Amino acid sequence: MLRIADIKEDLGKVVKGLEKKRVENASQQIDHLLKLDENRRNTQAELDAILNELKNISKQIGALMQTGDREGAEKAKVQTGEMKSKSKLLQEQLKSSEEQLMQALYNLPNRAHERVPVGNSAEDNEVILEKGEIPILSNDAQPHWELIEKYDIIDFSLGNKISGAGFPVYKGKGAKLQRALISFFLDEAAKEGFEEIQPPVVINSDSGYGTGQLPDKEGQMYGIVDSDLFLIPTGEVPITNIYRDVILKEVDLPIRNVGYSLCFRKEAGSWGAHVRGLNRLHQFDKVEIVQITKPEDSYKALDNMCTYIEGLLEKLELPFRKLLLCGGDLGFTSAMTYDMEVYSAAQKKWLEVSSVSNFEAYQANRLKLRYKKDGKKTTLLHTLNGSALALPRIVAALLENNQSEKGIAIPKILRSYTGFDRIS
Repeated sequence: MLRIADIKEDLGKVVKGLEKKRVENASQQIDHLLKLDENRRNTQAELDAILNELKNISKQIGALMQTGDREGAEKAKVQTGEMKSKSKLLQEQLKSSEEQLMQALYNLPNRAHERVPVGNSAEDNEVILEKGEIPILSNDAQPHWELIEKYDIIDFSLGNKISGAGFPVYKGKGAKLQRALISFFLDEAAKEGFEEIQPPVVINSDSGYGTGQLPDKEGQMYGIVDSDLFLIPTGEVPITNIYRDVILKEVDLPIRNVGYSLCFRKEAGSWGAHVRGLNRLHQFDKVEIVQITKPEDSYKALDNMCTYIEGLLEKLELPFRKLLLCGGDLGFTSAMTYDMEVYSAAQKKWLEVSSVSNFEAYQANRLKLRYKKDGKKTTLLHTLNGSALALPRIVAALLENNQSEKGIAIPKILRSYTGFDRIS
């Protein structure tokens, strides 16, 4: 979350960043926040003054008792009783004002970075890079949801029987292709120096608040009945929360983690041809990379993460493009995000396969994730994450783009992982 001190230090920049993100009545929301903070500080000051006076009177009572002035001591005791009642009331008011301020801060999104373009929706995102040759398919080319039935590698009806819509069952070469991609992504990350983490797929609400899924995305997460637990929407959440309430050593920075996990999303309100087959699922596999850096290093880290993910797509021989998201399409917690999309030749459209985001200090402030700068001053860190990669749409593009009369060719880089070079 944003810090009051940062808001005060550069009020105009914060408001502008929120307005770029299409936050309604951003200026009024900030004014309300500052008034809540002023009320909290005034209440705290009044409480501190009373508590300090109570200390002084307590000392006076002791002195009066020593001199035998019982009457004076009794009057002072009556006064302290009244002040204790008032201090109790002020403590309750302070707690209430702190809770109001914290809730208002939780509900305020991160501000957009200055480099984020102005825009209202995905149509206004900027294409930064486009690479790779888009394949030309035959007239009888099929979309992936027909190919998976033809080759019997993914079964949606069976998944629907077991769990419901959006929970496919991977079979035979389809299951092996999934495992191959996961292993390939993890191995490539290891080569780049990312330390592998195998995180839980269940989080508590503290973890949800820590990375900003709560209170913003509660409706998108699957809650576990009669518990304070949720199924994770992305591996970013448990991996980043490893460092909640931690003060890191400067020598250990940057932290670079990678983890494979199942991910679960309700995807409420999603329907239509654009979400057919693997285009949108309730359960899917994803390999996530996470970085924790010093503030001055985070945008270089963001660029390096993008370059790394571009390299993965090149090795998979997939045509792709890189987009810089506009303010109106930016996520709640992100200061800047790049999306990577692959071209699906049979569907004739671009499919998002990765989002790479810099959250600056927004998550770190919630997490109380810090380091001691120069071994002295405690400073908030910056957090970043990116899909490297999410599997469903990667699989969809691989199946569609590589189809021919002979079957579906497996990219060369994956063949040592799959043990076969073609699905037929």
